[in-house]
Amino acid sequence: MNNHIKAELLAPAGNAEGFYGAIHAGADAVYLAGNKFGARAYAENFTAEELVRCIRYAHLLGRKIYLTVNTLLKESEFAGLYEYLYPFCEAGLDAVIVQDLGVLKFIREHFPDCKLHASTQMTLCGSWGASLLQSMGVSRIVPARELSLKELTVLKQNTGLEIEAFIHGAMCYCYSGQCLFSSILGGRSGNRGRCAQPCRLPYSVITDGVKSKNCYPLSLKDMCTIEHIPRLTEAGIDSFKIEGRMKRPEYTAGATALYRKYIDRYYELRENRGLEEAAEIYRVKKTDWKCLTSLYIRSSVQDGYYFKHNGRDMITLDSPAYSGNEEAVLAGIRERHLAEALKLPVRMKAVFQTGRPAALTIQRAEVSVSVSSDVVQRAERHPVTEENIRKQLTRLGDSIFRAESVEIDVSGDCFYPLKQINELRRRAVAELEERLLSENGYGKAVTCRKAELSENKAPGNRKGFRHPGEGSPEKGFVFAVRTIPQLEAVAEETGSGMQNIPVRLYVDGDLLVQEWETVCRLCGSASFSGGIYAALPYILRESDRSYLTQLYEKVQESSLFRGFLVRSMDGLGFVMQREKAIPCRGDAGLYVWNRSALREMEDMLEGFCLPYELRASEQKALLNGLPCEKVVYGRIPMMITANCLLKTTDRCRNHTEGPRRAASERQRSKSSDRLVLKDRLDKEFPVLVNCDHCMNIIYNSVPLSLHRELSGWRECVDLRMDFTLESPEEVKHLITSLRSNMAFPESEYTTGHEKRGVE
Repeated sequence: MNNHIKAELLAPAGNAEGFYGAIHAGADAVYLAGNKFGARAYAENFTAEELVRCIRYAHLLGRKIYLTVNTLLKESEFAGLYEYLYPFCEAGLDAVIVQDLGVLKFIREHFPDCKLHASTQMTLCGSWGASLLQSMGVSRIVPARELSLKELTVLKQNTGLEIEAFIHGAMCYCYSGQCLFSSILGGRSGNRGRCAQPCRLPYSVITDGVKSKNCYPLSLKDMCTIEHIPRLTEAGIDSFKIEGRMKRPEYTAGATALYRKYIDRYYELRENRGLEEAAEIYRVKKTDWKCLTSLYIRSSVQDGYYFKHNGRDMITLDSPAYSGNEEAVLAGIRERHLAEALKLPVRMKAVFQTGRPAALTIQRAEVSVSVSSDVVQRAERHPVTEENIRKQLTRLGDSIFRAESVEIDVSGDCFYPLKQINELRRRAVAELEERLLSENGYGKAVTCRKAELSENKAPGNRKGFRHPGEGSPEKGFVFAVRTIPQLEAVAEETGSGMQNIPVRLYVDGDLLVQEWETVCRLCGSASFSGGIYAALPYILRESDRSYLTQLYEKVQESSLFRGFLVRSMDGLGFVMQREKAIPCRGDAGLYVWNRSALREMEDMLEGFCLPYELRASEQKALLNGLPCEKVVYGRIPMMITANCLLKTTDRCRNHTEGPRRAASERQRSKSSDRLVLKDRLDKEFPVLVNCDHCMNIIYNSVPLSLHRELSGWRECVDLRMDFTLESPEEVKHLITSLRSNMAFPESEYTTGHEKRGVE
């Protein structure tokens, strides 16, 4: 039997009504946002005053509050972060959920008593990244929703970190934190809480030249796991998280109440009947199932990725629209959980005896306080009555208490002003609240440091790297390739007139594993004075462990390779955990949006890539620190997905149906690994189907091309070209254009966020 502490039920709240509904329905904790830095910018959210009141209210009930600061912050926004967080941390905020590594560093240094939870926006898929974040002060992680229950169990066992996992609500098609679709197309960034949800729009899929009908291939069904509570519980998940800060309070309260009911029921069954029998007899009533699936649900539900890697049955192909809510169900939820505030019953005992101080005792369960006041006088005309006293004492108003019983011992001829009775009650209530807060673990002094502490380092084993040739003003070119023909073209071009310019090369890790000898021969015949690096996959999961070990050993043993290009916290964590220090460079998706994030990464990376979503002026605020490069040409990866468009609209062509396909399968034509996603405006988005890691990469319909902006960057950064779908001829032409200050040969292109940035 799993003997871990009872799992926490964590509910969302987009406004105060949703918060009280979640608490009244039985949530152990609530996650919410203030009016800044939350990944649901269009939710109503909370004012500072509301949020402080909610924190105190929750703590009086023994519940917890987690604040979402789970967006990426620009350098200019850090000036207001301390003042924003201070009142919440002073009020005893239980934790902050973060995405930005700079924010993580800031909170760790300025609010060291506040717990740090790593958001699902960090795209954590393995114990490598989780362990690295643990060394940075993180106590809990919210892993990627794409992980299986088995993977979560292994993650828990390997790290000992608290695991917070989604159990109900909407599902993103892309790995959270890696989606740039809404950002690049419309300027509304998911990394800033402003996603326009292009995944809920219709598309067709072109496979081998055959076009599917228009459907909704990127729209996942909502998750509902209430029938799997026994299995989730025994897997050791610490916190069961309900999605939905943008949804109505009735949804929050209704979903919370039903999950509360069945979580409690399973624990009761397990205690009384034993583990095996409890799991066998656990059932969800049909009426409860109907109620739950009628609350703001897309057409039908599924159980997420807990028991499958992907599948057509997970998609709302016909319609992404929400089903209608039954008004009778909503009315019932409002009556039970939203109509009245939750009050704690207290017992009151008052003594008003002539010649003695007035006294009042208030007791809540085992906690009681007693207060006294002025001596009770003898009445000259109108003595105070028991009814007068009772009326004043039970006027508990906006407090969290209600009088369950009132015992009054009063002299028949005494006088005591009603105003002083009210003051006696207020004092007693205030003292009882403080005692309850103390009993629930709150009320201690909070450490807040406003002074700059940027030189402080996180704990843990860190390996410092330095840029080769650091201090040299000379900048060069960087190329990334994923195919042998592209590598051949780059090798040829770099061997003809570019030897004296610092050049760095990134070779796709999958290509290295599959074509090691050919890659080494080609790399050995060319000159890359800045070093050759193996590019790790965007996503790394437990199933990639042997792949990573194989790739690491090849790179470590080869004199040709300098290090790794890492694209995730898991990739960085994997390399950092190796005994031998091998240099790493961070890709654009390992987000560095501010100088605090730069300082957090400077001992782990020898360089980084400027992010896609900052405008040029915002990117330049990050220069003169850790050496950096900038992508000036390439297809922007808009989505990295565990679900597969090929499997959804046609069939899985990996006969092993797993994250590894046989060598014979890998040798087949690479053209069949490519699809096209076509939107309602006839824009075509190339899709790379990677069966080695069982994921899709959806690229932008046109390449990023900054050929008109090069003059402003040549002396500042290394200029990088990413080759993904290009032919050898296109690669050669592009390199020639870059070297000769010519326009890149593209009739259609985008400059991305170079000038506009994101909100």
